Amino acid sequence: MGFLNNQVITIDAILTKKGRESLAKGDGSFKITQFALSDDEIDYTLYNPTHPSGSNYFGEAIENMPLLEAFPDETQIMKYKLTTLPRGTAKLPILDIGQSNLILKQTAEKTITPQTLNYLGNNQVYESSGYTFIISDARLFSNITGVGISLPSESANESNDGASSNRRTLNSPQGFTVTNGTNVSVNAIGTSLTLKATGVNTLFGSRTFLQSTLTIIGRDSGARIQIPITINKSSTSES
Repeated sequence: MGFLNNQVITIDAILTKKGRESLAKGDGSFKITQFALSDDEIDYTLYNPTHPSGSNYFGEAIENMPLLEAFPDETQIMKYKLTTLPRGTAKLPILDIGQSNLILKQTAEKTITPQTLNYLGNNQVYESSGYTFIISDARLFSNITGVGISLPSESANESNDGASSNRRTLNSPQGFTVTNGTNVSVNAIGTSLTLKATGVNTLFGSRTFLQSTLTIIGRDSGARIQIPITINKSSTSES
């Protein structure tokens, strides 16, 4: 959801298919229990402490910036979530996974365990709420598993208005097997993520490799990192 303007409190909200189903029941089961805030639209370089009209106008340009309407694309919205950090924090937390890209052969398996740097006064730490892992194209993997966080059972989040879901949340300790089909984005939650590259050659066609993107977001710190993933075709894989 998003504020439409800064003159009156007007909120634009998009419900998922699951949310619309709950609201339609009319039995009070539709309740918002958690939410997050972000400042994706804000350009803080526009803050002007030398404004000739005085301190009341230092943030005038920021306050008058147009705000984004709600749209269900996790790669473009809610990228910069607001977080509460200890007073006196001098550096923003960042994520480290020990590599800048991920290259796998078909059927190869890889476990990724992020660390959060500059967080809670520590050089490195594992966040207690874990991390959200977003795979941009789940067809490239036969298994995607987030582990280490105790969460409710697997749930599907409908991400397109009136359309079937293209995004699933995988809650540990359950895994998820991906079948060939349309391009889908998949989320997993945990302190670590295990990926197993697809063993099916069909997706490659005449290409020798396929590419996807992994986005990791700290659920406590809000820190995020994005790395490219390459799956190299193997001549011995299944057809």
